Amino acid sequence: MNLALLSAFIPTFFFVSVTPGMCMTLAMTLGMTVGIKRALWMMVGELVGVAAVAILSAIGVAALLLNYPSVFMVLKYLGGAYLAFVGIQMWLSKGKMAIKTDENSAPASRKELMSQGFVTAIANPKGWAFFVALLPPFLVADQPLASQLVVLIAIILTLEFSCLLIYATGGRTLKSLLMQSGNVRIMNRIAGTLMIGVGIWLAAG
Repeated sequence: MNLALLSAFIPTFFFVSVTPGMCMTLAMTLGMTVGIKRALWMMVGELVGVAAVAILSAIGVAALLLNYPSVFMVLKYLGGAYLAFVGIQMWLSKGKMAIKTDENSAPASRKELMSQGFVTAIANPKGWAFFVALLPPFLVADQPLASQLVVLIAIILTLEFSCLLIYATGGRTLKSLLMQSGNVRIMNRIAGTLMIGVGIWLAAG
């Protein structure tokens, strides 16, 4: 890889990743409700989704999909509705994602957390549009595509994971501050409102 390209690529994608968006809001929400350790499973799903979007964008599939936005509609609306439903449950202090006062309550499974991250990443048309516009300029035509993609996607996922951790840590810190006064219901309502917002954002994006 060209070092000059990498020196421009890294700050560009870090800025994009750290900017508040659906995935970062989801990370902060889960940092509040299930903690950083369990939120890592959501991050796994989100990173798989981001990698898939980046690869498909680089080989041109995304450009075709963007010409047929109806391809996204069902996934977008179902994903948005699911996240909004989870948010409503959290707002009511119910469901597996809410902060529990009953220690015997079953937590969200790893599969559920991974699915949330994957759906949020893969069903966001703006994410596809962004990769289609920004990733190709960093690819050099006379060099093997596969090796370039390996390097660039590894950098993207590293930056994305770092930003997800920053947001999840922020959510965990917010929980610690509010939980000092025992405001479990307030925390669930804050987290639920954020989750509902992510669902609406996803469906309307």
